[in-house]
Amino acid sequence: MLLAIQNLLCDYRNNPIGIDTKKPTFSWEIISDKVNVYQEQFNIQVSLTQTFNQIIWNKKTFSDNSINVTYEGPSLESFKKYYYRVKIWTNLEEASEWSDTGSFEMGILDTNLWMADWITPERRDIELDFGTRQPFSCYKDFILNTKIKKAIVYVSSLGLYELALNGKKVGDDYLTPGWTDYNNCIQYQTYDVTDYISEQNRIEAVISEGWYSGYLGWQKGKDSYGNTNALIAQLHLYYIDGTSEIIGTDNKWMEQTTTIKMADIYNGSICDFQTKIQDKKNMVSYAFPKDGLTAQQNEPVKKIEEIRPKKLFKTPNGEVVLDMGQNMVGWVKIKNSPKLKTTLKLTHAEVLDKEGNFYIGNLRHAAQQSIYYGTEKTLEDLEPHFTFYGFRYVRLEGFPEDIDISWFKGIVVHSAMEEIGLFETSNPQINQLQSNIRWGQKGNFVDVPTDCPQRDERLGWTADAQVFSRTASYIMNTNLFFRKWLADMRFNQMEDGSIPLVVPDVIKGQYFLTEEGNKVLKTASAWGDAIIICPWMVFLTYGDTRILEDNYEAMKKWINFILIQGEEPYLWDSSVQLGDWLALDHKEDSLFGATDESLVATAFYAYSADILSKIAKLLYKYDDFCYYSELFEKIKMRFQEVFIQNGELVSQTQTAHILALYFELVPEQSKVQFSNTLVELIQKKNNHLDTGFVGTPYICHVLSENNCHELALKLLHNNDYPSWLYQIERGATTMWEHWDGIKEDGTFWSDSMNSFNHYSYGAVGDWMYKYIGGISIDEAGFKKSRIAPVISKDFSYVKSSIKTMYGLLGCSWKTNGNQVSMEVQVPHNTSSTIRIKSVENTDSVISVIRSNYEVMDLSVQEDDIYITVGSGLYRFEYTINKL
Repeated sequence: MLLAIQNLLCDYRNNPIGIDTKKPTFSWEIISDKVNVYQEQFNIQVSLTQTFNQIIWNKKTFSDNSINVTYEGPSLESFKKYYYRVKIWTNLEEASEWSDTGSFEMGILDTNLWMADWITPERRDIELDFGTRQPFSCYKDFILNTKIKKAIVYVSSLGLYELALNGKKVGDDYLTPGWTDYNNCIQYQTYDVTDYISEQNRIEAVISEGWYSGYLGWQKGKDSYGNTNALIAQLHLYYIDGTSEIIGTDNKWMEQTTTIKMADIYNGSICDFQTKIQDKKNMVSYAFPKDGLTAQQNEPVKKIEEIRPKKLFKTPNGEVVLDMGQNMVGWVKIKNSPKLKTTLKLTHAEVLDKEGNFYIGNLRHAAQQSIYYGTEKTLEDLEPHFTFYGFRYVRLEGFPEDIDISWFKGIVVHSAMEEIGLFETSNPQINQLQSNIRWGQKGNFVDVPTDCPQRDERLGWTADAQVFSRTASYIMNTNLFFRKWLADMRFNQMEDGSIPLVVPDVIKGQYFLTEEGNKVLKTASAWGDAIIICPWMVFLTYGDTRILEDNYEAMKKWINFILIQGEEPYLWDSSVQLGDWLALDHKEDSLFGATDESLVATAFYAYSADILSKIAKLLYKYDDFCYYSELFEKIKMRFQEVFIQNGELVSQTQTAHILALYFELVPEQSKVQFSNTLVELIQKKNNHLDTGFVGTPYICHVLSENNCHELALKLLHNNDYPSWLYQIERGATTMWEHWDGIKEDGTFWSDSMNSFNHYSYGAVGDWMYKYIGGISIDEAGFKKSRIAPVISKDFSYVKSSIKTMYGLLGCSWKTNGNQVSMEVQVPHNTSSTIRIKSVENTDSVISVIRSNYEVMDLSVQEDDIYITVGSGLYRFEYTINKL
């Protein structure tokens, strides 16, 4: 008999240190060699010691909850380490042994415990070419006279920092302390540096402008949060004799020169190894508040993988170019400095032009360059600092004729979220599409969900993240990532309840619509609705109500903003909108779609009100539940009165019909008519879509839900313009911002806005998991799942899985003629309803199921078999009557 607990997590992390959640949550997975295993009881203990002889919290209760169990013990204390373990009892009358011991260590819970000062240099030099403040470096030496037991450092900066102890980089995080709205909170990181310490020590740091004061936005804005970069660090030394000491930043730290002469998010990095490292002046204290210092909220940015370049070649213009084979985000490392007296310059770009030459037009003002002087003076590998690039191609300047491709490696960086989704089919192009979606997420989930990683923008556009949030949450565990970003969204929410277009809001609620006569836009439907839709999608995937609780009041403020913004409380028709952004149903190369903007706005108003009513019910806010349920019905009624005329939508566009159907805004008796009209509109486009940012995420869902799945598959498999696979035919390895980023004649969309790494149209990914892979959610967190793949002749096999909080949920199927083999894996402590569709001989299949498996429920609807099962591995062989 095997029954065990594995994958203990505290606040979604394995043995975290430096957390400041006063009531962390615990989750665990159940391992068993039995089927239909459910937890009926659990016992969790938290102790001050690994031997559990000082237990401070002991909870034993009848419950099937094995995820997001909230700590309910005494108040946790700063700097203390706690240990926890779990034991369970199951429905099979089995008890597990105690799990392996997990741990968590608290950070600084009280601002008064920051003994260190913010420090900064007396003056800063300006790098003339780019107009940036040069990074500064500082250090402190200290000697230990007693043996060390443990050493923990807490560190943050106004800007970006790199910390080292005795010449070794501390931790494996990059772009720390991360990007938050620094007016609200500044993250600090915590590192165990016990193994770094020796008798004589030097702690040192380099600080650059980063997001704090560097260039942000396309208008060359600087100093978004301030014009003074500073460091704060606090090293706690615990000695074996029981004493302790704190070494913190103060005016005794010494500034020194640094080889890093320029570092900027957009422009890149300049290093001069000819620089003589020498002391300058003592640092000075900087009077900046500490009350915004907050422990790391999400997974930090890390080096995730390395890529070897595919090709080194010369363009028709004679430029030496490196092809990484993948549009990626990060930088290029030059292994073992080539010791050249020439200046080395690496310029990064996404695509080549139609003649095959290096193309940087779409970067706008972002230089994206790594520049190195005096490499003959160093032995180290060459890497840029405090920046990242979006690129596939790298122009190399200053290198010798015998340059070798083996000198280079691509370093991929992004927020270190766990990858949890798998989707694979027999069609290589569909697999490439899934890869493009995944790489789009990698490249744009760099601490905040950005719109693009290459041009002078890279901002947290709210609609982009909103439409992609469900797909993103299937591919990677995004819970902490979105929780951190949404905290800034709450802070940036304006007094009237509106949500800015980008978060963190560096454009200060001001976006100029040049196509609309230079009108200023501060918020928009679909964009502002991120405050409701993103938490909802994350909750559904991971089952953690905290993300709903944290954002609930902000959600209500957003809905109230819409309610009172005009004369019509149940319409949103009083302001300029972005509508179905970049749709193809308007004039060529327009930013705006043809769908009535008020229709789009009112549709999302209704959708958000409907979601909010569900959230209110989940949080036991029954008055609110009744209020928002009624509000949804009133908006729906007004939508029908205004936007449905003579039985038709006023906008005869694909997107209008998609939103009306997906958000359930059409009369029940008219759904077939409206779905038929949608089909006709698609057929008029020769079975192609013409949707933009708000219509595309739902188009295949609407078709599949309204008995038009074959047309949804047709849209998916189209490889001519406009389509998802058109991009792949053009060599795309990430998602594009425009359907026609590269036009059919090989020319580009306007340089003004043409990213080739932009995940919004990758929102089709969750539909692929649901209808092709067959996996969807029946109860939040996949406590209950639904397995219902639509078997199609378009694929000979499909494999899909999601690592849920309970364990691996998977579905794979393959066909041989009309014979179907399907395999389903359901994790312990969950159940799943499996649909076996279009079965030729239901009786014989049911007989086999009953003889092989213990099912909780079984029913037949026409020739579809539905079974509800507990955990286990299930295999089905049957003949399909409609393929």
